[in-house]
Amino acid sequence: MPRRPDSPPPPRRPSSPIEALVERIDAVQDRREAPSGIPTGFPSVDRVLGGGFRRQDLVVLAGDVGSGKSSLALGIALRTASRGTRVLFLSGEMGEERLMERALAIEGRTALDALRQGQLPDEVRAAVGAAALRLRGLPVRFDRLGGSDFSDISDAIARAKEPIDLLVVDSLQQAGGSGATSEEMIADATRRLKALALTREVAVLALAHLPRHTPAREDPRPTLDDLGGAGTVKQNADVVLGLYREEMYRPGGGIEGATELNIAKNRGGPTGYVDLYFHRAWLRFEDILDPGP
Repeated sequence: MPRRPDSPPPPRRPSSPIEALVERIDAVQDRREAPSGIPTGFPSVDRVLGGGFRRQDLVVLAGDVGSGKSSLALGIALRTASRGTRVLFLSGEMGEERLMERALAIEGRTALDALRQGQLPDEVRAAVGAAALRLRGLPVRFDRLGGSDFSDISDAIARAKEPIDLLVVDSLQQAGGSGATSEEMIADATRRLKALALTREVAVLALAHLPRHTPAREDPRPTLDDLGGAGTVKQNADVVLGLYREEMYRPGGGIEGATELNIAKNRGGPTGYVDLYFHRAWLRFEDILDPGP
């Protein structure tokens, strides 16, 4: 059917992938499109990462036992969901009710023990109620991570029904990788999570323990070699974040709650570190330079 003389011409399709990329960059610069990054909600982290996580990237958040990995990942999930990011949070350690309990503590700035025991003064109860209202409307879904087979992750994504932007996996060791040893299972899970990020065009945030970490060494900050997996984790991850709290290793020698988040690897930009503060009772991390509301 011929086009009417007064009708606008059909949109021109880019002739190559590089042309499509340049057009997208121009659209972002002209504010016709939003940037492709997924902000973490921690401004200092987003600045180093060039806007936040990116689709198709595997981001590994590593730390010692008790450093607060799960709390930071949950905080990121809540903050980015408040900006409209659709998040699926898979946990191998906690069910939905326990995760929501922690989310209430984070958002309501309330001690977790007080929530569990119902010991809330009126003003705190009001803050928790307001936090519950905010959480109710967030596009974040919680599900269990079985840990026996990697297909559990695909099944959880299917149960989410709606497309997701960010997948949080807590933890890499419970992602259902196959192999005869723990090193082989971690390596397999890492490769599969990276492939999933590419094929589904989502950002994947995987939490990781430190099987090769030595707390007694002179500098106990997490390194890429602490991740294990026969080097597969540091090779396949696009971004590696290491969580370090000095008070865990030198009691009395560091400021309570002071936290370094080390960007040990950043395939698309600089490395370095940012300063966070951990309110342990609330399970809440704050950006020291830009704490926000």
